[in-house]
Amino acid sequence: MSESLKEMAVGDVGRVVGFGEGGKIYRKKLLSMGVTPGVEFSVTRYAPMGDPVEIKVRGFSLSLRKAEAEAILIERQS
Repeated sequence: MSESLKEMAVGDVGRVVGFGEGGKIYRKKLLSMGVTPGVEFSVTRYAPMGDPVEIKVRGFSLSLRKAEAEAILIERQS
C-alpha cells in the first residue's frame, strides 16, 4: 500500500513508488530533480507551519512544497 510523502514524519525513510493523479503537473519537475520511482529518501525537517518539507535524496537536500509532497506516492522503509 502506498501513501503520500506528506504523511511521513521527520526521520522516516521511504522509497518513491510513483506519482498520484494530482501529481501530473509536478511530475516532470520532480523527475528532473532526481525524485524518480525507486529512489530512497529520508525526511529531514518540516518548516514550522508544515510547508515546505525537506528531504535528503541522492546525497542532497531538497525542499518540496506541500502540494509537491502530496503528489509523490511512497512506501515506508524500515
